[in-house]
Amino acid sequence: MSPRNIPFPRRVRAPAKLNLALDILGRREDGYHDLRMVMQTVSLCDTLTVERQAEGFTLQAEGPFLPKEGKTLEQRAAEAFFAALDRPLPGLRVTLDKTLPAYAGLGGGSSDVAALLRVLRNVYAPELDGDALERIGLEVGSDVPFCLRGGTALAEGRGERLTDLPPLPECGVVVCKPDFGLPTPALFARADAVSLHTRPDIDGMRSALEQGDLRGVADRLCNVFEEVLPEDRRAEVFAIKGRLIELGAMNAAMSGSGPAVFGLFRDFQEAERCAAVLHRDYRETFPARPVGKIH
Repeated sequence: MSPRNIPFPRRVRAPAKLNLALDILGRREDGYHDLRMVMQTVSLCDTLTVERQAEGFTLQAEGPFLPKEGKTLEQRAAEAFFAALDRPLPGLRVTLDKTLPAYAGLGGGSSDVAALLRVLRNVYAPELDGDALERIGLEVGSDVPFCLRGGTALAEGRGERLTDLPPLPECGVVVCKPDFGLPTPALFARADAVSLHTRPDIDGMRSALEQGDLRGVADRLCNVFEEVLPEDRRAEVFAIKGRLIELGAMNAAMSGSGPAVFGLFRDFQEAERCAAVLHRDYRETFPARPVGKIH
């Protein structure tokens, strides 16, 4: 089908990612780190609307996550997509309705890029397979390949080597971000400078997923970044983890490089009740559900 025959605007969701487990294996010669993670998409999401315009690329959005200078991640993704097709960039306008907290460890920017790339593939190159789209996404960010795929997956390397895992059993999730951000490069530097002691049992988590054992997954939530947080930030992150557990979570952990924290609940109703209480102290608190593969 010709792109001209596909209706615009295209409105799509960009779901958050959580790190059920995150381990840092070491720093690489190229400056990246080798990671081993279990990642999960959840229903908390941004929304993108993609439309045509006469020429150029425009991103309409509000928030501190947009660069003051240079190209946005979305523009870089669009340019990489059409470069891979050996085609000129058409006129595109993207409107971004942000819900995901920025700089939170939830993959908000990567998920927005992934949502845009899915639209561009569906409209301009429906024959392009998922692996090819993930390779394009990796040019923009290490989390983009997973955000393109979604569901539950083991992520290795920079995060681009993905192995689909059995889905997280049905449950509720509460995501809570304290009122500060954490610089990812600084946390990696702190991790490089110490010997990490608490490592996630990723093989055990895989087995729990294979058995549909939510308790087994919850018992193995672990993020090595928690060990290297600055002391004042660590106190706040662990206070939120404690509150989540007091309010019924089976367990809680920080996602990515934080500072957002999430808890797993037996059902969505429990998560909603917890989120309503926690929202009184933390404005960016949201109930959510796990979601499956996107492509």
